[in-house]
Amino acid sequence: MSGEEKNEVKEFGAVESGGIEIISIIGEIEGHDNLGKDGKTTKYEHMLPMLAGIERESKADGILFLVNTIGGDVSCGLALAEMIAGLSKPTVSLVLGDSHSIGVPVAVATDYSFIVPSATVVIHPVRMSGTILGASQTYKQFKSIQDRIIGFIAAHSRCPENELENMMMETHMMAKDLGTILVGQEAVDCGIIDEVGDIRKAFGKLNELIGK
Repeated sequence: MSGEEKNEVKEFGAVESGGIEIISIIGEIEGHDNLGKDGKTTKYEHMLPMLAGIERESKADGILFLVNTIGGDVSCGLALAEMIAGLSKPTVSLVLGDSHSIGVPVAVATDYSFIVPSATVVIHPVRMSGTILGASQTYKQFKSIQDRIIGFIAAHSRCPENELENMMMETHMMAKDLGTILVGQEAVDCGIIDEVGDIRKAFGKLNELIGK
């Protein structure tokens, strides 16, 4: 690995190997505000131009996304998911550890998705920080954001919108929260993730999509 590649891994969690770009989506997806310096983050302001550059200039044949994220900023997570979905190069995601909250649209944005048996997918309602007005407009705003998330996941998976909404509003699974936790095969059975698999399967599928 060259010095430039090592620096790319350190700064962006990305490296090119054998004609395949490998990009990690880890920690928290950072939004318009900087998070604490001690936490692991995926910075969307780095990811978007990097992906645009790969689409426009890179000689890579395909892209593998390694996903282990607790979620993060909704707007920026959806922007990242839309960018991934719009890439013309073949893409595969592999969920390792977790794909929670806004990390779910990111995981399903690729052409094909895998999850390891022990990894989890978490679907839950939108949360907001700061001052919240107790008005009907606030509810409509929350509903609009949730509909955007549900619509994207449904459009890029085999899970229908009504099932996603039911999972989002589940009250019996988490002690102090709403939502649904899906482990490995459960995420496949409900149609969110395409297949249970490991890194070998992920590379195999990507090579298949590339036509190698």
